[in-house]
Amino acid sequence: MNDIIKQLQAHRSIRKFKPDPVTEEQLALILASAQAVSTSSNIQAYSVVGVRREDTKRQFAELAGGQKHIEEAPLFLVWCADLNRIQTAVRLHEGTEDFVPEQNVETFLLATIDATLAAQNATVAAESLGLGMVYIGGIRNNPKRAAELLKLPKLVYPVFGMCVGVPDQEPDTRPRLPKAAIYHEEVYDDAA
Repeated sequence: MNDIIKQLQAHRSIRKFKPDPVTEEQLALILASAQAVSTSSNIQAYSVVGVRREDTKRQFAELAGGQKHIEEAPLFLVWCADLNRIQTAVRLHEGTEDFVPEQNVETFLLATIDATLAAQNATVAAESLGLGMVYIGGIRNNPKRAAELLKLPKLVYPVFGMCVGVPDQEPDTRPRLPKAAIYHEEVYDDAA
């Protein structure tokens, strides 16, 4: 087993952080790693908004159902699906003001999956730098309010947040389903 596989299999969600800041150098490495991810047709239909202000983190903590670790993390990243960039690119290329990307399940999935893949690369990078993180799906409790807090334009929506910082805890790894429960050969076999 190599070091990368060991790191991936040692992942833990961290909900308690030291007050040490995430440095600009660390953030640059995390974001560059996120950008290296595969994306659908290289569209890169995601954006990330970094939140460090205490009052904004407090509002996100409330929005997510009182998750105090959002306030305590030195950095809160909000991963967004971003179809606005596609609209802007076509508008600049075509010279039309009224282009709107086709709104369907495929574009919704494309942008949501791109944001998710980028965030997972960011997670691996952050953990390789000795940082910890936890995903926060609770910001979707009120996506409109989350979008207002970040001043997101039309066609950009928050997918989830991510607390990032120096861990101040060492939780146990959570149990995972056995391979037989998640992997099927050739066809799905629910008899296993």
